[in-house]
Amino acid sequence: MDTFFFDLDGTLLPMPDQERFVQTYFKALALKLLPYGIEEEELIKAIMAGTMAMIDNDGTMTNEKRFWSVFEHILGEKVRELEVVFEDFYQREFIAAQKTTSMEPFAKECIRLLQKKGYRIVLATNPIFPRVATVNRIRWAGLQSEDFEWITTYENSSYCKPNLEYYKEILGKIGKTPQDCIMIGNDVRDDMCAAKLGMDTFLLKDCLINTEECDITNYRQGSFPELMDLIHKLPNRAN
Repeated sequence: MDTFFFDLDGTLLPMPDQERFVQTYFKALALKLLPYGIEEEELIKAIMAGTMAMIDNDGTMTNEKRFWSVFEHILGEKVRELEVVFEDFYQREFIAAQKTTSMEPFAKECIRLLQKKGYRIVLATNPIFPRVATVNRIRWAGLQSEDFEWITTYENSSYCKPNLEYYKEILGKIGKTPQDCIMIGNDVRDDMCAAKLGMDTFLLKDCLINTEECDITNYRQGSFPELMDLIHKLPNRAN
């Protein structure tokens, strides 16, 4: 094993109340788009439909194209002219949602120790956001995009979690097998499903999500101190 896959929201970036994050994000975006004639209710309906389309994506197009095809179908062709407004929102107003998250010092320590030991690191966050939004959330976690060899975003991905094709797509991009990798995440359904491919896993329980109330006893698990202990015990692969 020489490659670590990390989830972002609820893992490297603690998110105690995911619903509060979503509501804060939607409210800020709705305020941004109101001057362009899009009401909050219809905006949220279109975003949710576009998000579900990405989650169900079959690999025939990127998540970005899948989202905008549905978004445009619901709101009309006029929304295509607003892509630059969305970009500006993620650069400016999106930071309003940062208050619903927190910074975990252990997260940065984990990444730095893995780098020092010579391990490859992938940010395997569900690719339903554009890169600009993902890079900002990485910064909220006290990290930089340069800390990761590969970052999944809606521009470069054609599947979403928990579809196993999502993980296969990453493995193909970085030239690794499941046996080379370990997936670290807080969501039992979305993150631990990587085990079905033969990937090692670690369930981070600080912001645990187990919506289907699955039995988690067979997963290696713990909080950040246990994860740090695992990393400390790894062999040094650095030259």
